[in-house]
Amino acid sequence: MAEMTISVSSRTEFGSAASKRLRRRGLVPAIVYGGAADTIPVAVDPKALFKLLRSEAGRNTILTLEIEGSAGDNVIMKDWQVDPVKETFLHVDFHRIAMDKLIRVTIPVAIRGEAIGVKTDGGMLDVVLREIEVECLPADIPERIECEVSELHLHESVRIRDLPLLERVEMLADSDRVVAHVVTIKAEEEAVPEEDEELAEVAPGEEGEPEVTVKGKQEDEAGE
Repeated sequence: MAEMTISVSSRTEFGSAASKRLRRRGLVPAIVYGGAADTIPVAVDPKALFKLLRSEAGRNTILTLEIEGSAGDNVIMKDWQVDPVKETFLHVDFHRIAMDKLIRVTIPVAIRGEAIGVKTDGGMLDVVLREIEVECLPADIPERIECEVSELHLHESVRIRDLPLLERVEMLADSDRVVAHVVTIKAEEEAVPEEDEELAEVAPGEEGEPEVTVKGKQEDEAGE
């Protein structure tokens, strides 16, 4: 389990105008919700959020929020909005968690090794699942799920049931789902454009001669 502490400040102004003013000050509007406690609107430094997402556990890091100097609740970063152009945070949701209660989180899949089917058979590794939903206690959240592909030949696959068992962690997806497989690289067939096919069917000097030739003849006749 990865843990991190983030300091946030409470906010009293709400609405889109207030959120814009907050962002101009270099802060991100956020809320803390869940559990028996009330929802708390807060403001957070975006640098702390980038540091969180770039950490080993990423979004599944257990956070301790210090609200204006006082120790707060344990939370996880449940959801966030990002400006698609500026790539800056617009809003963040922090969800309270109880360390003794099961939670559902999405864990990234880490591909390990180079498949035999790629090295020797000319195949291509196709990763179907890049993350898997699991259920566990917060303290047992894994940073990643390892998927070893070294022994895969052409047309072979790794399914969820083939992944190593994680202690005290239940995978919620269907055990028969394919995580990764080696597939054949299909060469794209070059299609002959319809216009070229029509021109190829017309013999030189016949009615289907290019229009520019016909125009040339008419201009010569007119000039005689």
